[in-house]
Amino acid sequence: MRHAPIAMDPFLPLARPTLGEAEAEAVRRVLRSGWVSQGPEVAAFEHEFAAAVGAPHACAVANGTAALELALRAVGVVPGDEVITVSHSFVATAASIRHCGALPVFVDVDPATGNLDPRFIEPAVTSRTRAILCVHQLGMPCDLDAIRRIAAGRELALVEDAACAVGSELLWHGQWQPLGRPHGEVACFSFHGRKVLTTGEGGMLTTADPAIDRRVRRWRDHGVSLPAEARHASPRVEFESYAELGFNYRMSDLQAAVGREQLRRLPQIVVRRRALAACYGELLGGLGRVTPPGEPVWARSNWQSYAVRLADDLDQREVMQRLLDGGIATRRGVMCAHREGAFPAGTWRCGSGPPGCSGAPGVCRHLWVSEQARDRTILLPLFPEMADEDPPRVAAALERACR
Repeated sequence: MRHAPIAMDPFLPLARPTLGEAEAEAVRRVLRSGWVSQGPEVAAFEHEFAAAVGAPHACAVANGTAALELALRAVGVVPGDEVITVSHSFVATAASIRHCGALPVFVDVDPATGNLDPRFIEPAVTSRTRAILCVHQLGMPCDLDAIRRIAAGRELALVEDAACAVGSELLWHGQWQPLGRPHGEVACFSFHGRKVLTTGEGGMLTTADPAIDRRVRRWRDHGVSLPAEARHASPRVEFESYAELGFNYRMSDLQAAVGREQLRRLPQIVVRRRALAACYGELLGGLGRVTPPGEPVWARSNWQSYAVRLADDLDQREVMQRLLDGGIATRRGVMCAHREGAFPAGTWRCGSGPPGCSGAPGVCRHLWVSEQARDRTILLPLFPEMADEDPPRVAAALERACR
């Protein structure tokens, strides 16, 4: 006698991009135009993105890592300099500093937000410090007011790694502002597939400084004096020149066309993500063995990711495996660059410890909060297409996994 198969809940991924027919038609429009590399769609995307975040200038590039590297170079970071940042971030943050030939100086994070703790900045400053690279981790705004005051007082450049934070907001002197209106020299965004606004790959720099904007525009396109779009639009024959070394960090018109449609969706995407995050907060608030994330009163996250902290006696990998066995994908907490092989001793310095604490491989007790954030948190599924019954399913499965 054959038995009916046991009904299983569908697999729930960690994330899924919000893409539809509007994006598909935008790509078809570009293909029909015959101009698929950097051109008019990129220019339109830059204009619309700048308007959306309230920035005077926006420059599109190939990815968020390229944006960070160009931003650091544009504010004057050169080999031998130091840049204060956090280890608790995707490796691209620290890698962009090393690509400039500079030394990352890691300081610890605020346990409430996982973002750079301003208290550790000034003790980490040396005569070689050129800039502060702060991160709006997982879309949660960092304490920009405090960080900017320190940067201004020390005459340091301030670059924002807003890779995850498009659509997030900051209460700035009594008014809510979208992240991207630079409060330092440059803000950098990523449009990777897991980001709230995606072009598959891609990035953007925003700035209020026209000189920085001109600089990064040249550098993204091999240092060219005249971009192809301007050359083709000219009624006269124009010859370009290359007076300085640059990079191939261009965004294509195919990506930009998708980005323009994504930008139109952004308000609704953020509203839905915030509703899902609020639902998680209600469901998990009384669980006891799991601590949901919170928002400072001056921050509104886009909830690019939803990271919960596990009780100290729980095994992170075991809890994640139990959820995966139940058809629910998760991811461990944000990495720490100083724990990765790409950052061996001598390639970074600890700014939270006493003088001489530098580049030791493995665990660093002066970056303890960062390491706890990596080892004690997991990311839960969160994306706009989740059904209303999905957060309760995740919460129930998480409760069972924590027993």
